[in-house]
Amino acid sequence: MSVHLLDVEPTDVDASALGLVVDAPAPPTLAQLVIETADGALTLGVLGASHVVTARSGGETLTEQVSCDAVAAGGDPLPGAEVLGPYRFESSTQTLDRTEFVAEASRLKVQAAADGWICGSFPGDDTAVTVLFGSSLGHGWAWQSWHLYPGEGTGVIVKTRSRWHP
Repeated sequence: MSVHLLDVEPTDVDASALGLVVDAPAPPTLAQLVIETADGALTLGVLGASHVVTARSGGETLTEQVSCDAVAAGGDPLPGAEVLGPYRFESSTQTLDRTEFVAEASRLKVQAAADGWICGSFPGDDTAVTVLFGSSLGHGWAWQSWHLYPGEGTGVIVKTRSRWHP
């Protein structure tokens, strides 16, 4: 739905330090998008180069935080896959050369102008972005995230995909 130019230094600057915590209290966000349906709401929040999602459906609530603070909040290092009852999570990490990385950052920023999308862009490098997309499943939600970490001549992208059917 929008690109937010955040005038803060990102706090999560190392893709390998990311973790996942589910159902912990949601920390304050730097930017957020709320998607509402008759059944509930999905809040997509950008943290310091990471994210928090709060999903509500049918009177139930789930939170997901992917950040460098997640382990300290009771979570685990970022798994490749996690299944907790009706919640499904997958992640992957990819290192791209600088040209491919810049192209992917540009593509995601353009896509973030569409409904259901939010992008947080951090100072210092216009490819340092966190992007989220969410959609309703009728009874439940699906969301994805892209965490882009620019480096010297390369860049690392951590992608996540989540589904929740309470």
